Amino acid sequence: MNGPEARTNIKDPLLQPLTIKKLTLRNRIMSTSHACGLEIDGMPEEAYQRYHEEKARGGLALSMFGGSSNVDRDSPNIFRQLNVGTDAIIPHLQRFSTRMHDLGAALMCQITHLGRRGDPYAGDRLSTIAPSPVRETLHRSIPKEMDEHDIDRVVKAYARAALRCKEGGLDGIETLAAGHLIGQFLSPLTNRRTDRFGGSLENRLRFGLMVHEAIRKAVGDDFLVGMRFVVDEGPDGGLPFEECVKAALILKQAGAVDFFNAIYGTMDTTRALAEENMPGMGSPLAPWVEPVGAFRREVGLPVFHAARIADVASARFAIAEGKLDMAGMTRAQIADPHLVTKLASGREAEIRPCVGATHCQSPYRPSCLHNAATGRELTLRHVIEKAEGGARRVIVIGGGPAGLEAARVSAERGHAVSLYEAGSDLGGQIRIGATGSWRRDLLGIVEWREAELQRLGVSVHTNSYMESADIAALEPDVVILATGGLPQIDLKEGADLCLNTWDVLTGQVPMRGKVLIYDGTGRHPGPLAAEQAREAGAEVTYVSIDAQLSEELTYAERLRWKKRFLQIGVKPVFESRLFAVQRRDNRLEARFLNEISREVTSVLVDQVIVEQGSVPMDEVYFGLRGQSANDGVTNLEAMVRVAPQPRLRQNGFELHRIGDAVSSRNIHAAMLDALRICSAL
Repeated sequence: MNGPEARTNIKDPLLQPLTIKKLTLRNRIMSTSHACGLEIDGMPEEAYQRYHEEKARGGLALSMFGGSSNVDRDSPNIFRQLNVGTDAIIPHLQRFSTRMHDLGAALMCQITHLGRRGDPYAGDRLSTIAPSPVRETLHRSIPKEMDEHDIDRVVKAYARAALRCKEGGLDGIETLAAGHLIGQFLSPLTNRRTDRFGGSLENRLRFGLMVHEAIRKAVGDDFLVGMRFVVDEGPDGGLPFEECVKAALILKQAGAVDFFNAIYGTMDTTRALAEENMPGMGSPLAPWVEPVGAFRREVGLPVFHAARIADVASARFAIAEGKLDMAGMTRAQIADPHLVTKLASGREAEIRPCVGATHCQSPYRPSCLHNAATGRELTLRHVIEKAEGGARRVIVIGGGPAGLEAARVSAERGHAVSLYEAGSDLGGQIRIGATGSWRRDLLGIVEWREAELQRLGVSVHTNSYMESADIAALEPDVVILATGGLPQIDLKEGADLCLNTWDVLTGQVPMRGKVLIYDGTGRHPGPLAAEQAREAGAEVTYVSIDAQLSEELTYAERLRWKKRFLQIGVKPVFESRLFAVQRRDNRLEARFLNEISREVTSVLVDQVIVEQGSVPMDEVYFGLRGQSANDGVTNLEAMVRVAPQPRLRQNGFELHRIGDAVSSRNIHAAMLDALRICSAL
């Protein structure tokens, strides 16, 4: 296969080819299967394919796709899966495989039956099925116990789905064992049967062997067939390492599999998903490489693996030391799909880092917290093109995430860019957000952009507070205001008696005595302040307007904060609105309205800390509007289409606000504002 490494004499272990049967993979970096959220009616249409195509363009060897693609009707679409249970998918796969092969990458799909992980009220509203009627905590269904007619039907469905993948031009497939139907038969915790499919390990593996035998018969020996397979179910599971190895050897001896895609732990609880299957920020890098390496030594087949292999150094170590044959850098390539190209061309320092924020696991997946182009390949580019109209003088005010991205993109366009930041350091609220016990990796977002601005020759000025007259005097062609916002405290009474979370997290105000933290957003600042208060020795009362802790965050982040609150002894109160704070002698009385009961309660504390987001700092904006050619208006149609902005008058500069200077949102929204506007300058 052709690719950037074919043109470069590279000895890097990551850039060595791997041959499995008749398929040669051009390097050791892959993207593992996941439900990326871009399918339409269960089909991988243009946006879905372009998302994966970008990784092929960026040099990876193998893209797995279709996380949990369903083989039959009673395995319904519950988290944006593909439907490989119908022939309608074949032409989509044919177009998909052609475009990936043309770029030198191999393509495989994951096919599965969810079993008890399904939803009896989704799709055709059919009962879920499983080896035994054991309820799964996470997905909540109580399944029907499968009889042999069910088993025969599902085995045939797997084989038909695999054949569709072959007819679609793919290089192979993998089935998903672990917590899905094959794994539910294998684990003694979910298989209570006493017939030939239960009891001994050999009996529990029988269903999986039947599935793979039927697949092999349908697709032949040259089409690769693998299994996403657990190497150890960990503390909550029923399959220890030794039994997993024994089962894998039986599969190998039967000729059922050509490779294993190894995972660790269980996946039937939120904790297991967030800490074992898909660990993120706050977890060690590549936490399961050692047990996976031990599994590989025992099994003697090619082994793929992905679990927070977020950086090139971790992947290189795992391959060089023989722990893995393919390093799954899935989230790393969501952050930077051109990771391999940069590595092969000696630009490793330019790789945009995955910080493990898990934003790509949110309902808005596959959105990366700091690569807004990912998942938007139909309108946005990962490699910024030079502007056709020549260089313009672009002034960026504010060095937070929005300003840093605006300066980076504008410089990539070939413009002369100057960035002015009022503080002594770049990063804005990211530096505040990185103060907690497990959030420090956020600084990678800032550090990468600082390095990129230096590489691109952007003129950066810190400790530079700019008034509107100062900006106008620079005679700009374009002004991008990324001035952020100021903390908001919106109470009926007593706002002047309260502190905001920035006061606490920046260390401006020490915490003492009994502290009330009121969380009105469900974001990170409230929990960060609670953690800091407890570490300072304060007694913390935590009240949220939401129904659960950190409601606006991803499930993995919520899990992390719930665990942290248990560790520091904070017991939050929910669904209560803070509406007034009054002085009582030398203390403060905070009054709440319960959103459910409508009961009013109060608490007496020494300090009240309020998190309600921010309101834009807009004084400079209003000072510049009258001098701008667009009256400070960002045309939304042009912005979304990534088209040049219209002018409302002939003279003046182009003026735009981005990020929190528009409204209080997250890092990804700030990055997207910057990328959309500045890509069209």
